[in-house]
Amino acid sequence: MNRCYSATHIEVDGQSRILLATEGEGPCLAWTGPDYGTPHEVWAGPGGTMSMVPIPGSNGEFLAVHKFFKMFQWEEAKLVHVKPLADGRYAVTDVLHLPYIHRFDLVPAGDRLYFIGCTLATTKDSREDWSNPGKIFVGEYTGPGPLQVSVLKDGLTQNHGFNRLERDGRVTSLVTCQQGAFEVTPPQHPGAAWQVRQFMDWPISDIAAIDIDGDGELEFATIEAFHGSYFRVYKQSGGGYQKIYEHPEVSEFYHVVTGTTLAGQAVFLGGCRRGKQQLFYVHALQNSPLVLQAEVIEEGVGPSNVHVMHEPGRDIIVSANREKAEAALYIVTEDLA
Repeated sequence: MNRCYSATHIEVDGQSRILLATEGEGPCLAWTGPDYGTPHEVWAGPGGTMSMVPIPGSNGEFLAVHKFFKMFQWEEAKLVHVKPLADGRYAVTDVLHLPYIHRFDLVPAGDRLYFIGCTLATTKDSREDWSNPGKIFVGEYTGPGPLQVSVLKDGLTQNHGFNRLERDGRVTSLVTCQQGAFEVTPPQHPGAAWQVRQFMDWPISDIAAIDIDGDGELEFATIEAFHGSYFRVYKQSGGGYQKIYEHPEVSEFYHVVTGTTLAGQAVFLGGCRRGKQQLFYVHALQNSPLVLQAEVIEEGVGPSNVHVMHEPGRDIIVSANREKAEAALYIVTEDLA
């Protein structure tokens, strides 16, 4: 798949379907479990798919970005609603025109569902133009019709990174940009306000969090700076954050960072689109003192994004290996080394 970029999975009639889509002009394809052997087409185009997010409580419906094509002039970028049909096709409907929308999520809070979407910029005259920063847009998600949003925060230069964080029964969003890292919390009851908390203040392209050593505190993995050369892990210390790990390869265009578990072990997944173009995981060799180490999953693939599925007896890494122009599955059935 040329420029394979976005990955997720949905559940349709009790069966898993893996989705991968291109950031270029082209398709989204789906593979149905349990063997995920033969693809079928979700859409033929237009492409430009930065993100896809399943809609909780639905039978495989999801939202996706369309027409985010180039490093500038993304005025046609939009959000679409996708619904699997009984005949095997998919209904695709526009729900929000939002230029430069890059990452988004649907975040539950109580019995409500909230939309949060991040724009990489507001306008761009060239690839290098970052004079009009991006924004965070939010709104309540009430169904497949047109989506109403408003600006929660603006002034976010190179507003690229986004990840979901679940802890203490609450779901929040991590947003990163040149100004640092922010945790965004939706209203916890009707009439309450959104909350935005900045917790890092240096340029960050992408971020993920997991308790990698089991001490009850989150560690944060980052890519620095925008499409950056460094993959780093931080531990909270004395009110700040101490860098405890840096991947040995310094190469531009790190693009994958995810906190997850593989074979029950907490890890960070990472990947880079330049240099050795590795897909790798970082795990704890020992917990006290904490020592982290990276293990290569595959080299020469240049992943753009990954999605992890947990199935009985196995974990599946769904990887959009952009630089190799392939959609790939890595299946974990045994304990990690």
